[in-house]
Amino acid sequence: MQHASAVESAVRAFLREHVDAAGADGVVVAMSGGLDSTVTATLAVQALGPDRVLGLGLPCHKTDASATMEASVVADHLDVEFQRVHLQPLLQGFEQRLAPDLAGEDPRGPTPTPDRARHNTIARLRMCCAYYAANRRNRLVVGTANRSELLLGYVTKHGDGAADLFPLGGLYKTEVRELADYMGLPEPIVEKVPTTGRYPGQTDADDLGATYDVIDSLFYRVVEEGDPVDVAAAALDIDESTARRLVSMCVETAHKRRLAPIADVGGRSRQPTPED
Repeated sequence: MQHASAVESAVRAFLREHVDAAGADGVVVAMSGGLDSTVTATLAVQALGPDRVLGLGLPCHKTDASATMEASVVADHLDVEFQRVHLQPLLQGFEQRLAPDLAGEDPRGPTPTPDRARHNTIARLRMCCAYYAANRRNRLVVGTANRSELLLGYVTKHGDGAADLFPLGGLYKTEVRELADYMGLPEPIVEKVPTTGRYPGQTDADDLGATYDVIDSLFYRVVEEGDPVDVAAAALDIDESTARRLVSMCVETAHKRRLAPIADVGGRSRQPTPED
């Protein structure tokens, strides 16, 4: 990573540039009390001022309650408006009135699919709320995902994987931690064990089968430097089967990092740009 001061300046400039270019009045940040959302909200305040940043706490379960309280404390420290909206009634309404008609039967038989579908639904409800607030206030939605999560596909498509901007999208998780330490964020946030909060005791390392220290060092060698997986694994003393599984996650989730493909009709398969 570049020196943390240069990264901090670059991200602040990125936020100002894109918010100004969109003619937006500010940004909306879903805040969980964790490292990524705290760094994102802090940089947004530095770039735009506290009056142009809206923090949202969007808990859905009891496991979210303490995290939302932590997010509220962060928002208060940053002097930004913070709105807490509990999603449980919205999720219950969806599951009771709509989900039974939409689910159908899984031809593969009993699988963890219902739990995954529920988790993804919650993530998408959060994004619906963020975009509703942004639309009503003429603001942009700022995502909090980092490069590690995006490369792994460890985000929900059209959920936390959707946003107008990803200020941390070019920084690996370990680099976000370094930046947070440089920025002087509280040690409990900097050293907080990464978790999505889906259930008590859940951690990203348990889900992924490796810590971000391992994942980031591997991906840096494979993605940034172009090393073969076996060479990178050997150099880093990482189990090769683990390395191949992690890289496979990156390959298999590429669709989460791209816009939906367009059928090639009359040479119109390219995504249009303003320059066209």
